[in-house]
Amino acid sequence: MSVALVLTARGLGGLLTAVPALRALRVARPYHQLVLAAPGWLRPIVELSGCADELHATPMAGALRWNAEPPTLAVNLHGSGPDSIADLLATDPEQLITHRHPEFPLIHGPVWPHEVHETRRWCALLESAGIPADPTRVDIAAPPEAAGERTHVVIHPGAGAPARQWPPERFAAVAAALWESGRPVVVTGTATELPLAREVAERAGLPETATVAGELTLRQLAATVAGAALVVSGDTGVGHLATAFGTPSVLVFGPNSPAWCGPPPTRSRHIALWAGHVGDPEGETPDPGLLVVSVAEVVDAAQRLLQAAPIR
Repeated sequence: MSVALVLTARGLGGLLTAVPALRALRVARPYHQLVLAAPGWLRPIVELSGCADELHATPMAGALRWNAEPPTLAVNLHGSGPDSIADLLATDPEQLITHRHPEFPLIHGPVWPHEVHETRRWCALLESAGIPADPTRVDIAAPPEAAGERTHVVIHPGAGAPARQWPPERFAAVAAALWESGRPVVVTGTATELPLAREVAERAGLPETATVAGELTLRQLAATVAGAALVVSGDTGVGHLATAFGTPSVLVFGPNSPAWCGPPPTRSRHIALWAGHVGDPEGETPDPGLLVVSVAEVVDAAQRLLQAAPIR
């Protein structure tokens, strides 16, 4: 059987921004077995998206171990660095689609485009190889268990780096305002983010049961987001989940622009707040531009989305 091997050994947001390109590959190569090399913990989202036939657990670039027959097609939706290109070259594919890199002068892919939304970057890469791709096809199916009244609000205060983390006292103030308006509020996060989630919940005056950080599997988190009336978070994978499920969201951006990794601007159910300041997304302190976004702005955006009819 012909195999299309796709590398995207990144996190939740990285996977979700690659979904439109993966869908395009399915259409263009209907008789290929589409194998996705991605972290194994993302399996529940891969299954919900229906964008691959098989998940080949690969925790990071440089860690791809391929012992099967050479793939007919290998596609680099991970990045433009030498590790990801070397990973795919080591599988000895008949065809490789990737951005170019100076360490591989014989590979004639397109130049890596900067300051472009990730979904458009991956779709443009496929189009450079003659594969049409629609960057707007970001939606994935919600878990059936997400069905319900859709009244609760998800507050997700964590972020991948301190530079992208809006202060916990501000998340708490937003949570308190929504709680006082009569909305059930849950605070999510990973096990390592449990202290942060507890701080937000305690500052907001929420009951202990409101903190579910570290308690949910990825599928349960997906169901919680898909079944929510609203998600409030920073520039995180949970924000991408809200976009993928069509759950209304208020996303606090900085130092990255939402034009690079935020929800499509045509979707009125998602409001990305950004002060216009670009900085180091891996910095050790909150980006100054991130701190410009106020509690009042977030609460106002949240209330506008919650009052919209219908919201889904």
